[in-house]
Amino acid sequence: MSGGARVEIRDMTIDDCEAVARVRVRGWRAAYAGMMPQAYLDAMCVEEDAARRRAHLAEGDGAGRNVVAERDGQVIGWGCYGAYREDGSPTADAELYALYVLPEHHGNGAGRALAAELLARAAADGHPRMLLWVLTENARARRFYEKAGFAPDGAEAHFDVHGVAVAETRYARRLSAAAAAATSRG
Repeated sequence: MSGGARVEIRDMTIDDCEAVARVRVRGWRAAYAGMMPQAYLDAMCVEEDAARRRAHLAEGDGAGRNVVAERDGQVIGWGCYGAYREDGSPTADAELYALYVLPEHHGNGAGRALAAELLARAAADGHPRMLLWVLTENARARRFYEKAGFAPDGAEAHFDVHGVAVAETRYARRLSAAAAAATSRG
């Protein structure tokens, strides 16, 4: 864990794609070891992920809002949210698509700062709730989201990773302008 300088949250730019890809790949490998096929995690490639991210940002469709957490000028975390999709169509709710922090920065406030910023932005955008999917087995992430005010809402799903069914649990949190303001201060 690295302490010291304050975590700064800002909008992600195209210049951040390589750093964000590194955060995502290292985040997946640390968070999902033993929960997903190791061959899948080992095959993740920072360069390919960065190229996908650059292409997505260049499209500029506005479907997702990306932010990064920086400490001492280094990107140490990344989060993204957008409209929740039900049967392929957007709903009024927001969905936390991703929130990852470099493993050596776990526990230093970067994840909380990213979550607070994304919750505040989603509330300011008028979304009534934020939903997210978390691996059912991922006790650490579930504790993190529960501390951030999320709770399981009863929905469960599975997705296939290299022939292995991976269980997910959906979490939800109500949003309001007042709650968003309080969250962004804390």
